[in-house]
Amino acid sequence: MFRTKRSGLIRRLWRSRAPVEGDGETDRGTHGSGGCCMGKTAKVAKPNAGSEAELKALTHSILKKIKEKQLEVLLQAVESKGGARSPCLLLPSKVDAKVGQQSYSLPMLLYKVFRWPDLRHSSELKRLSCCESYGKINPELVCCNPHHMSRLCELESPPPPYSRYPMDYLKPPDSPDSGPSSSDIGGTTHSAPVGLSDSMAMQESGERAHWCVVAYWEEKTRVGRLYSVQESSLDIFYDLPQGNGFCLGQLCSDNKSQLVQMVRAKIGYGIQLTREPDGVWVYNRSCYPIFIKSATLDNPDSRTLLVHKVFPGFSIKAFDYDKAGSLQRPNDHEFTQQPRTGFTVQISFVKGWGQCYTRQFISSCPCWLEVIFNTR
Repeated sequence: MFRTKRSGLIRRLWRSRAPVEGDGETDRGTHGSGGCCMGKTAKVAKPNAGSEAELKALTHSILKKIKEKQLEVLLQAVESKGGARSPCLLLPSKVDAKVGQQSYSLPMLLYKVFRWPDLRHSSELKRLSCCESYGKINPELVCCNPHHMSRLCELESPPPPYSRYPMDYLKPPDSPDSGPSSSDIGGTTHSAPVGLSDSMAMQESGERAHWCVVAYWEEKTRVGRLYSVQESSLDIFYDLPQGNGFCLGQLCSDNKSQLVQMVRAKIGYGIQLTREPDGVWVYNRSCYPIFIKSATLDNPDSRTLLVHKVFPGFSIKAFDYDKAGSLQRPNDHEFTQQPRTGFTVQISFVKGWGQCYTRQFISSCPCWLEVIFNTR
């Protein structure tokens, strides 16, 4: 039978749909899509044969109405799992599709089929700032590229007791295990405040002011120089097709630890750090969880810090500008440990730290980042 290019694209797209739990496929990129913060998940039951056939027929009928060039854009995004830069897929936002008793908008259907089978409502989503539809309210055409979206990390309230990172556990600044705030953590390690001179020199030379700098650490040793960030968005990755940003794979590391090397290889597409009007967002582009500690994610009246687990495909507001202004309390232990340039956010790849882990301090994590904000 004669097969057109369009029908071939549609078949490839259907084969690349997001797997549902129990269908015999595994995709770490969609693991944990039910929520964030210490492993809150929602299982998705495998659809029965009838609903699967109905979904397939509906998806095929919709894809057949999409232009061939648009199908190629969608296929590029889906097959690369967001690794390749793909343009927006602008389609009518008012078209509804019905699966069983449930109605979905056209964008929601494509997001469910190709990224998150458990997706229930558009309020669970956050559009990435790279998208043409970012910030637009009720446009006639909306981007339906599934990899221009992320899932919102919903913070548990109150957080479970095992995710708390008590202030009492923080060691004095001169302790060997206190992390980058210490100037005595061995060998060629640089403390964040001292290393910041790399970036400050750039600013003094007349270059555009940075809004943050990023330090990459392997356990207690900082690897490479501080990365100064001027653009509103930064990709931090180990291996990313068409990658442009802070490539950790290009840094020279002398660490021979098997655990460090294993975690380094799992960083993959890494994270996207974005400065937006309401704060700084972190999008987990990798196939494994990341762990974040930030003072603005915590309850301002709490004497504990929280370490938040962010699953692949999820975004979290790691730094809130409004909250940061009200948290500068001179007697607060957390803020007396901050570098003199402002607040920091700590992000660990793959491995967590805190009370529910064997690693009590982030300086024991194999691969992690320190994001230091310029608040001046």
